[in-house]
Amino acid sequence: MKTLKLVSLSILLALLGCSKSDDSPHAEDEHAHGRDDHQEEAKGPHGGRLLEDGYFAVEVTIFERGSPPEFRLFAVDHGKPVNPSAVTFAIELTRFGGNVEQIHFTPKGDYSVSDAIIEEPHSFDVRVRAQHEGKTHEWTYKSYEGRTTIVAAMAKEAGVTVETLGTNKLKEFIALHGVVEPDPASVRTVTARYPGVIQSVSRQVGESVKIGDALATIESNESLQKYAVLAPITGVVTMRRANVGETAGSEPLFEIADYSAVRAELNVFPRDFGRLKKGQEIVVRSADGKLTATGKLNYLAAAGEKNQSLVAHVSIDNKSGQWTPGLFVSADVVVSERQVPLAVPLSAVQKFRDWDVVFLNDGESYQAMPIELGDNDGVTVEVKGGVTAGDRYVVGNSYLVKADIEKAGASHDH
Repeated sequence: MKTLKLVSLSILLALLGCSKSDDSPHAEDEHAHGRDDHQEEAKGPHGGRLLEDGYFAVEVTIFERGSPPEFRLFAVDHGKPVNPSAVTFAIELTRFGGNVEQIHFTPKGDYSVSDAIIEEPHSFDVRVRAQHEGKTHEWTYKSYEGRTTIVAAMAKEAGVTVETLGTNKLKEFIALHGVVEPDPASVRTVTARYPGVIQSVSRQVGESVKIGDALATIESNESLQKYAVLAPITGVVTMRRANVGETAGSEPLFEIADYSAVRAELNVFPRDFGRLKKGQEIVVRSADGKLTATGKLNYLAAAGEKNQSLVAHVSIDNKSGQWTPGLFVSADVVVSERQVPLAVPLSAVQKFRDWDVVFLNDGESYQAMPIELGDNDGVTVEVKGGVTAGDRYVVGNSYLVKADIEKAGASHDH
């Protein structure tokens, strides 16, 4: 167990150390006229990104205090503010996955404001164009947040798996509780074929036997011949009432149970009984949550004539021997289900900043994408917005992608 934990930790550390995170503006590749690609991003007086082309410059900000996010652009020529009505701006945003947005601007006060809300995440490749006094100025740069790059081999080693977003089913469950018991169909009592005196006993309670194994030897009262009492099935001896010297008659001498298949006996509240039917899907879990089995509801009945409680049974494959009789269990019975257009496993959803996100995937790139959640059934959750059918997203070990993004700081600096 210690070795497994060390291996898992080493994978995580390797993942976090060997991947490249692109969420910090200070680590972005800049492609602006007259700019050194490795030069630290220049800031304008409003705290935004300063783009310069000779004596002409534009400060790009995203304003989001008390209003939906919007671009605000401030132009300067020869160090003096330029009237916004004298400049024509356009911004092209290329988001993760290649979606392109064209943003136009309107003069307002001492700046130009975008005509569209800039939806989160503010993670994109940016192309800025400005026309002023007959000249066109153009800059491109990367502005990423919540994005990282993980080498494919490293992602595979760390167990980061990806699926395609699509329809799924949400299920409604009824919770039941009960206990594991032997399957009566797999229990046999063993009696003497002929009355006689027990000469030997070769099996004890708790011992495993195979079909045909000798359990005891009896001397027949009639023929005085000895014969062996044999195990009728393979299983475990659960009861023994045979001792040397005693007389064997018609009463049971042994009981053998085959525990390779057991059943869960589950208590049902009367209010739920009408919604349960044979054949419904059911998931059974041990009280400690370490064991899980799936099956079909195969029995429904009152526990007894004088008892108003109701019981349900489900068979459990127990070839592993882990479902021991007497084990307390809980179970969820699927009583209805409905198809939803988009849904993901709850395990794929992570918290990033103040968002619920999934991590979209494109090759070796990963992007945190805010999503709007709907109903969930404890396993699967409906997605009402933020992503579209066909998107590739991280299903397995999504928390490792989150950790890789956060190690360099989840920037939101505009």
